[in-house]
Amino acid sequence: MSESWQDSKRVASASIADRLETVKPLKEDELELYEIAKDKATGEHYLHYAYLHRNLAAAGPGSGQEEIFHHLMPLGSDDVLGILFSGAPYAYPEHWSKPFLRNGPEGDYVWFDPTYTDEEARHEAIGKEIEEQLRLFKQAGELSQEEVRKLLERLDRQE
Repeated sequence: MSESWQDSKRVASASIADRLETVKPLKEDELELYEIAKDKATGEHYLHYAYLHRNLAAAGPGSGQEEIFHHLMPLGSDDVLGILFSGAPYAYPEHWSKPFLRNGPEGDYVWFDPTYTDEEARHEAIGKEIEEQLRLFKQAGELSQEEVRKLLERLDRQE
């Protein structure tokens, strides 16, 4: 049995091309593809998501250049059965919360953890709340040591 891609930090695209086979197409249109795929060497299943990206932001000769990106999300047996027989949702990014492989500019695949966006949103909300607390503090005009201490205590309880 070959090494699982889940044990590697970087996976050569040639390895994926050699070992990945489609089990069941789920959706395909001109912009997206979803399918359940299997690593022939290990028997592990993945949700393969591919999408077409047109680089419209670039000015000049590269403008409008098309690129296809691929994501491979590991699936357990229950996940596969849920998608195939129970209509479990699988759309990206709403239903992808675990690390997955995605291809990069050098052609190899690397692991990406999408949970950083949740953490980022949480930090942004904390920042906005701190900003609001500071605005209210300045508006009140009470700059005594006691009022500053109370403000700092409120900010400490924030998280």
